[in-house]
Amino acid sequence: MKIVCLGSGNVATHMANAFNDNGADIAQVWSRDLENAKALANDIGARAISDLKEVDEHADLYLIAVKDDAVAKVSKALKNVNGLVVHTSGATGMDVLQDHKQHGVFYPLQTFSKSQPIDFIHVPLCLEANTEENMDLLQLAAMKLSPLIYEVDSKKREVLHLAGVFACNFVNHMYQLSHQILKKNELDFEMLRPLIMETAVKVQEALPEDVQTGPAIRNDKKTILKHEELLKKMPHLQEIYKNLSNSIKKTH
Repeated sequence: MKIVCLGSGNVATHMANAFNDNGADIAQVWSRDLENAKALANDIGARAISDLKEVDEHADLYLIAVKDDAVAKVSKALKNVNGLVVHTSGATGMDVLQDHKQHGVFYPLQTFSKSQPIDFIHVPLCLEANTEENMDLLQLAAMKLSPLIYEVDSKKREVLHLAGVFACNFVNHMYQLSHQILKKNELDFEMLRPLIMETAVKVQEALPEDVQTGPAIRNDKKTILKHEELLKKMPHLQEIYKNLSNSIKKTH
């Protein structure tokens, strides 16, 4: 399978490497910044380009892995390509690619950082295609990377992406705020890592609502007031604490 990778960021880097490791031919890597394209292309033996007019017209798969706001622009700039054009966005509908006869979505439900290795065998791949034939092609491509393959349409993928923001991005922001609180009081974030790990382990085997702990679910008013007092000089965090505590109370 010949693939053109359009993008050189976190998602593009991990997906291009995963496909390359599993026998696909990454013919080209495109980026607006040629140096970024070269950095990825050199790792996988591909040709780096920065002009979309140079895109190989005879690839099997065109993988658009760019920022959500840039997907439509990149798609429209692909002229006369004969293969299947897909994007990797969770929050962008498939219809943004409708100018292409063959199009679809190849969305990996995972958080990516260039410095952190990812084993795709554990990554859910959410697929959508404009025809059954194209879905078959996407499934064959997906099977190279992961056994966790799901057919998910654009509306449901948007919901999945939203849930992912709550489960990943917002949670990580909570870690950042925890670090801020600790640092202000000369305490080491390292002490929280076992707690974070145990919380993550619990939800691998149980639903979150079944393992919720803390003062809010116990309606421990004295502790809640004490925490709010500690955050008095950090009103932004105090407001977040109140809102989340109230949300836990309402949920349970």
